Amino acid sequence: MEKGNKKIIRGWIAYDWANSVYNLVISSAIFPIFFDNVTKKKYATDTFGIKESEYALFAFDSEKGNVMVDYFGFNLSSSVLYSLVLSASFLLVSFLSPLLSGVADYSGSKKKFIKFFCYLGAFSCMTLFFFDANHLEWGMLSVFMASIGYWNSLVFYNAFLPEIADVKDHDRISAKGFTMGYLGSMLLLLICLGIIMGIGKEYTKYCFLLVGLWWVGFSQITYRSLPNNVYNKKPGNGVLWKGFRELRIVFKEFKKTKRLKRYLISFFFFNTGVQTVMLMATIFANKEIAWPQGSGTTGLIVAILLIQILGAIGAFTMSRISEKIGNIRTLFISVSIWIAICVFAYFIKTPFEFYILASAVGLVMGGVQAIARSTYSKFLPETTDHASYFSFYDVSEKIGIVLGTFFFGLMEYWTGSIRYSVLAVGFFFVFGLLFLLFVPKEETIQEAKIPT
Repeated sequence: MEKGNKKIIRGWIAYDWANSVYNLVISSAIFPIFFDNVTKKKYATDTFGIKESEYALFAFDSEKGNVMVDYFGFNLSSSVLYSLVLSASFLLVSFLSPLLSGVADYSGSKKKFIKFFCYLGAFSCMTLFFFDANHLEWGMLSVFMASIGYWNSLVFYNAFLPEIADVKDHDRISAKGFTMGYLGSMLLLLICLGIIMGIGKEYTKYCFLLVGLWWVGFSQITYRSLPNNVYNKKPGNGVLWKGFRELRIVFKEFKKTKRLKRYLISFFFFNTGVQTVMLMATIFANKEIAWPQGSGTTGLIVAILLIQILGAIGAFTMSRISEKIGNIRTLFISVSIWIAICVFAYFIKTPFEFYILASAVGLVMGGVQAIARSTYSKFLPETTDHASYFSFYDVSEKIGIVLGTFFFGLMEYWTGSIRYSVLAVGFFFVFGLLFLLFVPKEETIQEAKIPT
């Protein structure tokens, strides 16, 4: 297949436009607020004796403490429940990803796996339309399955990058994908905001239907453009076992790549911090920021829109900076800023302070994700097993998120304050920064060579 084909690259980028609405509307903006408010309204009476007529005042009074929900007989705060369900989904993704990537590499079926998990995630998003605090078990199952669909589809999607583009173009194309993802998700968020503010908050659940339809609809551009079975592999019987064998071979070779291995350790830590902040920031702001009465939801969505705009700018800017000073130095600067963000977040209380924080997050969020993905792609040895190699990247990311979200919820459970959770996340960035110092500049040919 010809690398650098503009039509194929545009098709690949289109999936960022398609799937990023999940990351924004479901993971970051609309659903976390919807979830927090719906569960509070249901359980405020049980926890504090707050009447439903008094709920509007209660919902914006963070001093009253955590509303406890009943989930399979366990009493948990809504934010702890949300973080633990996400942790469980990432744990399953961590198990499935390497196994299925070996099958995909052996059989040449990455595109089929993208489709399957895309449709699983999109359908699960649409079932959130029926989310009901009286049946939390079913509602959290939809959250669980949507997360699995989104994150598992990405490992196969990312694996196409080294197959469709030359190494010199990876930073630019990766950044363009993230930029288009931010712009597309921001457009749908504006539509959702119009529905909520223009028609009524009771229509919020229709946004979840739109996410699923958007994701499935625009992903068709990707499916028409990306090639099937790039290396013309011809699988026989026992695909699952041979896929596992393929992964084992790749893992042995991976251990020999000093630069790639050390970079992945650093990525594990700093990306754990990035993803935990992205997943839990809205819950934090909804609980801890002193929003004026009745303006909490609108204020949060405005802040998230600001993050999206600056995220698109940040992804583009950091790709240009990396051309000047290199990827590792660019990541070092980004991670240092993230540490400062976590410390600042511990102290903020007002909406104005939160908007300053959101601006800083936006500038480094898109950039660090785009550069992290393209750096890993650049460091890969010559191979036809891109899905297997990217499964290590994906597993590192997901296990990190399991650790991050679980640690986030555990810190709040232990201390009774979500502020300590945010401060603790900063330590992941510190470790990521330290390990970046040990990533060598070059990879020897012998260490990176894949035997034929």
